Amino acid sequence: MRVDLNSDLGESFGRYTLGLDEEVMKYITSANVATGWHAGDPIVMRKTVRLAKEKGVAVGAHPGYPDLMGFGRRYMKLTPEEARNYVLYQIGALYAFTRAEGLELQHVKPHGALYNALVKEEELARAVIEGIADFDRNLIFVALSGSKPAQIAEEMGIKVAHEVFADRAYNPDGTLVPRSKPGAVIHDKEEIAERVVSMVKDGGVRAINGEWIELRADTICVHGDNPKAVEIARQVREVLEREGVKVVPMGEFLR
Repeated sequence: MRVDLNSDLGESFGRYTLGLDEEVMKYITSANVATGWHAGDPIVMRKTVRLAKEKGVAVGAHPGYPDLMGFGRRYMKLTPEEARNYVLYQIGALYAFTRAEGLELQHVKPHGALYNALVKEEELARAVIEGIADFDRNLIFVALSGSKPAQIAEEMGIKVAHEVFADRAYNPDGTLVPRSKPGAVIHDKEEIAERVVSMVKDGGVRAINGEWIELRADTICVHGDNPKAVEIARQVREVLEREGVKVVPMGEFLR
């Protein structure tokens, strides 16, 4: 049994530092690196890619809406053409740094509000996936487990990593509880560890209302901007390995 452990990193900007990248990188196997539109800048991007190379962590692009002020967490209405080209542009930006450092680009994971919008808007999801395919059809598309975007990508012949979240509550329909609602983000590391084991070994988890929902877990996200990010990442990895689960980059078992 194998699973990938990912985190959204490289989200500092200019003189502003966000996240605990260097510490979190010790425990994850894949890094979703911000591509400059919701966070990150050229200096931060190269620094993050270099850090991933040093730690043996696989690198993926983390494109979002052009929304630095809102950290990409505000919805924007995009045409399919805009979405396709916005994603292609951002992948290309990160690729410049992975190529300069001699690393392969492993995956693409949309960020924040864009990630959530794909679940509800099929046309938008298709456009984003087409942008990924325009760049490289061998890239892995990271999508919410069991979601419509995951299905669309698979139908288009794009490899998909079904993603679950260690520190987020779920609605009964398998979507994430909005951050604006109480209980949306889970902070207790013991509870997080239990939920992760349940998702990986039992194929599901309890929704916020107590209902059981089935989930496929190829990759687990631990948010790097959580105040307890390092503790959570360490706890999750230790628990998984103790349960006999191998924690490896998604590219090792999805390609």
